[in-house]
Amino acid sequence: MNIGNYVKTGLLMAAIVALFGAVGAALGGAQGMLVALAFGVATNFAAYWFSDKMVLRMYNAREVDASSAPQFHGMVRELAAKAGLPMPRVYLIDEAQPNAFATGRNPEHAAVAATTGLLRVLTARELAGVMAHELAHVKHRDILTSTITASVAGAIATLANFGMFFGSRDDENRNPVFALLILIVAPIAAMLIQFAISRSREFEADRGGAEISGDPKALADALAKIDRHARGLALEAAEAHPATAQMMIINPLSGGGVRGLFSTHPATEERIRRLLGMA
Repeated sequence: MNIGNYVKTGLLMAAIVALFGAVGAALGGAQGMLVALAFGVATNFAAYWFSDKMVLRMYNAREVDASSAPQFHGMVRELAAKAGLPMPRVYLIDEAQPNAFATGRNPEHAAVAATTGLLRVLTARELAGVMAHELAHVKHRDILTSTITASVAGAIATLANFGMFFGSRDDENRNPVFALLILIVAPIAAMLIQFAISRSREFEADRGGAEISGDPKALADALAKIDRHARGLALEAAEAHPATAQMMIINPLSGGGVRGLFSTHPATEERIRRLLGMA
């Protein structure tokens, strides 16, 4: 059990509620703060219990089993056993871009998902390396934090609606300039939370995945292939829901400037270098 990740998740959820409350207070005074706090608590509750289902639905992921995808399902089962994990649910996403992610609230309620493009592009060894990386996220209990962050970051955008609900109310204590600044800063703060969480955990999942698969070079080769293909193929669900990009093994978003400035992942070259060092 990783106590650090439990603490991190608790702090994240507390920060989300505080952020909601600050935005509500700026836009609607005391009443706005109370409504926003209630919304923040409800959002955290929904994110804890249902965010994995919401993310899988965003990607139109379909669950597969030993009869519908025997080789892929069997590979995940073998890797989960090596990692000492319960068998997760396994999903495929009908997208050409090669990519993958893990989700769920704990190892007992986890799911791994891969695009059909990933299965087409990678060799069996490389695919095992990628799925071992995702299972390392499950083992490290990163999945709750990343899934909550993905679902809540999108919800933060709805805070702008408080301006409509409370904008017509007279509140002598409300500063409209401060309210505008909050609206600008809140989404940026949500993104910064994602970036800080994601960059460090990818290195750890690479290391853990290499240990589970026993083949660091296979994961290094897979990362190089995925990064190369992802640059030329759009992943529509990720473009529509960019807050989920940090869940992927490689940043799925297109666009050079945005990709670099707001990248939720460490440089692929550095990840490969560390993996080859292990090999």
